[in-house]
Amino acid sequence: MNATHVANMSTQTMFVPMFDDEIVSLIALTLIVDPTCRDLTVNVVITQVTLSLYLMAKCQLKLRHSVMSLVPTLDCIEVAQRRHPAYRTLDHLTLKMTKRNILTYM
Repeated sequence: MNATHVANMSTQTMFVPMFDDEIVSLIALTLIVDPTCRDLTVNVVITQVTLSLYLMAKCQLKLRHSVMSLVPTLDCIEVAQRRHPAYRTLDHLTLKMTKRNILTYM
């Protein structure tokens, strides 16, 4: 998964209502804590990989999947965290939140 070949999902103002409350809160906190993120559009973009992992975990948790079925999702999150460059703030925050949600469930 090369960062230059990963599809991105823009978090522009018109798309924010399409995200759920947790993602919207992360976007807002990112922009409040680090106002320089407003100038660099790469900081408010989320990859499809991250968004897919987030949504998959959210569905698994809502459907009360077994702990064993959540382990592969955690593994995928670990891989995604290592492969995203450090400047992908929203990706890293979303993956950390997703991991925390799963671990809290366990």
